[in-house]
Amino acid sequence: MNTSRSNTTTRTSTTAKPAKDALALLESDHEDVSQLFAEYEKTRSDARKTALVAEICTALSVHAQIEEEIFYPAVKSALKDKFLVPEATVEHASVKDLIDQLESSEPGGEMYDAKVTVLSEYVKHHVKEEQDEMFTKVQSSSLDLVELGARMTARKEELLAVAA
Repeated sequence: MNTSRSNTTTRTSTTAKPAKDALALLESDHEDVSQLFAEYEKTRSDARKTALVAEICTALSVHAQIEEEIFYPAVKSALKDKFLVPEATVEHASVKDLIDQLESSEPGGEMYDAKVTVLSEYVKHHVKEEQDEMFTKVQSSSLDLVELGARMTARKEELLAVAA
């Protein structure tokens, strides 16, 4: 019986990461995308730019979806929020619009780089507000951030599997 448990533990540890709380998950996503944007700024290769933009667009799309489906409704309910979540949702719409434009464009032109730059600026603004304002209030709330993080992680994995 102990061997079975050991195998299960081994299998679980190689296929699943420990559950992060919701804020840690979102902050990790924010950092990952920030690093992708920084790498984009340094590269001159159109092929590498295309690959990075694909990664950025997927990461942002999945991140926005888990926030809109799971995180924001929980935050809105727990905080009785009528400002932070609606504003964040509007910001997501702008990000999604730029993602759509980038996904239908080819790298190599001024407009492509400009769209990536503006997307990066929108995301930086959104992240700053989210982390400085929303996350601060969420930390003081009664939300179960570990349970919320587990739900968000599971949904993120589903979405990434479809995107792959």
